[in-house]
Amino acid sequence: MVIRRAVLFRDLVPAEVQAVVRAASRVRANRGVPVFRQGDPATKTYVLVRGKIKLTLFHPEGQAVIVSVIGPGDAFGAVAALGGTHYPVSAESAEAVEALAWDGPTMERLFKRYPTLAVNALRVLAGRVQELQTRLSGQVADRVEQRLAQAILRLVGHAGRKVDGGVLLDMPLSRQDVAELAGTTLYTASRIMSRWQSQGLITAGRQWLLVRDPHGLVAATERTLADGRRRQAPTRSSFRG
Repeated sequence: MVIRRAVLFRDLVPAEVQAVVRAASRVRANRGVPVFRQGDPATKTYVLVRGKIKLTLFHPEGQAVIVSVIGPGDAFGAVAALGGTHYPVSAESAEAVEALAWDGPTMERLFKRYPTLAVNALRVLAGRVQELQTRLSGQVADRVEQRLAQAILRLVGHAGRKVDGGVLLDMPLSRQDVAELAGTTLYTASRIMSRWQSQGLITAGRQWLLVRDPHGLVAATERTLADGRRRQAPTRSSFRG
């Protein structure tokens, strides 16, 4: 059962998981419908049961950046469980979704009864912070190809589905969305993804992306990085007077 694999329920025995689930309400939303918006009062914590959710950060100037795409078993809105006053991002359904939801007073009662649940909520938030730190450090240190490959592979890990020929991301995710996840421009993301497609690493459609060779995708970026280092390395003649 996907719920028992959720980080929020780690180290709880089955009877405890059942008790926590019984205390939840069910939330359903069609594709494109926000579960909550950035800046809304943080009133509920969620665990996704079915579908995929896009977490998006909106800047004051109007730009939107996808922070993460999460799948079944993932928790979101956990800031509400720990006293956060407002949601820091928006959560929008990338397809029809179903989630478990707990309001603040319910979570407070469950935390007192099951302290491990509170520890797991902290783990969820710490994981989000670590993911953001990794992305930010990667944008400084990594080449664009690496960042783009890592963004796609994160999506595969969160929301991919194994099919004949690879791992399928069948959700409304544009190249602009992927570019934002990698911290690059649409033009650069399109150019790199077109090259990967010609190499047989991926196949991209309007509303889907098939990763044919995840390991090859990583290897291609490593080769690109190695080539760049060789080009930047000084030759012996450079030291001649």
